[in-house]
Amino acid sequence: MKVHLLYRDRDFDLDAPLPATHEDLTRDLDLATVVRAMAGGDRLLAAVASRVLLTSLTDPQDIRYRQEILRDLLAQPDIAREVYTVTVEALEQRRSIWGYSATSRPSLILSGAVDYLQSYVGYLKRLRAIADERHDSVHSAGMASFFRALQEELDDAYFHTVQCHLQRLQFRDGLLLSAELARDNTGRNYLLRTPERDRPGWKQKLGLTERTSYSFTVPPRDDAGGQALDELTNRGTNQVANAVAQAADHIKSYLTALRTELAFYVGCLNLHDRLTEAGQPTCLPDVRPTSEAALRCRDLRDPSLALQSSHPMMVGNDADATGRSLVIVTGANSGGKSTFLRSIGLAQVMAQAGMFVAASDHCASICSGVFTHFIREEDATMRAGRLEEELARMNALVDHIQPGALVLFNESFHSTNEREGSEIARQIVRGLREGGDRVVFVTHQFDFATGFLAEDGVSALFLQARRRADGQRDYHLVPGPPLPSAYGADLYDTVFGEPLPRTAPTGSSRSLEPGWTEP
Repeated sequence: MKVHLLYRDRDFDLDAPLPATHEDLTRDLDLATVVRAMAGGDRLLAAVASRVLLTSLTDPQDIRYRQEILRDLLAQPDIAREVYTVTVEALEQRRSIWGYSATSRPSLILSGAVDYLQSYVGYLKRLRAIADERHDSVHSAGMASFFRALQEELDDAYFHTVQCHLQRLQFRDGLLLSAELARDNTGRNYLLRTPERDRPGWKQKLGLTERTSYSFTVPPRDDAGGQALDELTNRGTNQVANAVAQAADHIKSYLTALRTELAFYVGCLNLHDRLTEAGQPTCLPDVRPTSEAALRCRDLRDPSLALQSSHPMMVGNDADATGRSLVIVTGANSGGKSTFLRSIGLAQVMAQAGMFVAASDHCASICSGVFTHFIREEDATMRAGRLEEELARMNALVDHIQPGALVLFNESFHSTNEREGSEIARQIVRGLREGGDRVVFVTHQFDFATGFLAEDGVSALFLQARRRADGQRDYHLVPGPPLPSAYGADLYDTVFGEPLPRTAPTGSSRSLEPGWTEP
């Protein structure tokens, strides 16, 4: 049997390699917070959630396949949790049974494998019962196929046959073996035979019937005779032991795969519960082909921030960058720009994992990969300056970016003067767009932003982080031309409790903030 709950035509590989940039992506988008919420303290859930999020799907049909399954399980979350519990219990129960993998003796291998199969049968019956009860309540192709396979392959005839074999393999009445004599009178072709009658009659046991065979008894203290008899038993049961062990391993592999693939959906349910409790919206996004360059969201939130914040009223943002390959965000410091950037990246990653996103409505094109270039703290070892470090990271990033990627920049190239930083950013963004990539750039570089507004105001979307007249931020981003100020003086006022003198430094080439005057 195949599980196929994450892919239509193949199993999920928990050991598949991760993208080369997965560490930066995890750090910049704070994926660890989302993974912890999905895991709920379960290490397997954490491992599976991280792996699925970082190995994005690139086919809209594959994404919709998962979405349909998730829609079924969101409507009936007890299905996923019940099946997952059965698989966990089955595999945990296996640990309490003496294993056969640590021995090479066929008789012990056979005994251990029979015990495993006997234990597994009960759990397989529980899975079959869930399928019988719930198969009419699901609508997705993946869940319907999963339940149908359980019903067809674990039917009553299957369990009857397995139970009969397991009873015989207990050998309560001994083993019946056959062998041939080689030319030198050594035994060969040892085979385990099915007895003509399962149990001998009482007359046979008392020796009152006509003799049909001859027998001998090994004395209790005859160690050599016991070893010889044990060797005969091992030879006769070798083939059967291997077959039963393979059957037990096959069921174990199926239960392991089922537990692993269901772990993703259980993690999704855990995350959905957490976001719902926090009052955050969720929706299954509309995914489009890469060629459509779609990006539209309504009430988009940053789930990692929502999971950590105790504030009951988080602000969502709306945006429509469909058909545009560049989004530039400017405006007030601490106005929600970086949060919006993370929300865009997280929504793309979650959408391409087949998950819901933290928004009321979301539509996005598939990208070949999500890449981040966020500002970093200064190198404590002082081995390189900040600009050198930024350029080195960008150089490494370019080696992995393929056409159709989504690249997120957060205040990149601010470690030099505005003219130089703007020119570096401008040329990098032009190159990415020419290569068929989409870019979202959060910046305070007015020269960089206005340059694109002047030369390419149609295929780029410009958003502003708003600031109220009293200096407070409402964390809403609105369409509008680049702002010349980040209103950093507001932060000074908040931290130090007194207004910053509105006098620009002598020789400053930066755009003046409102209220500043030349000396």
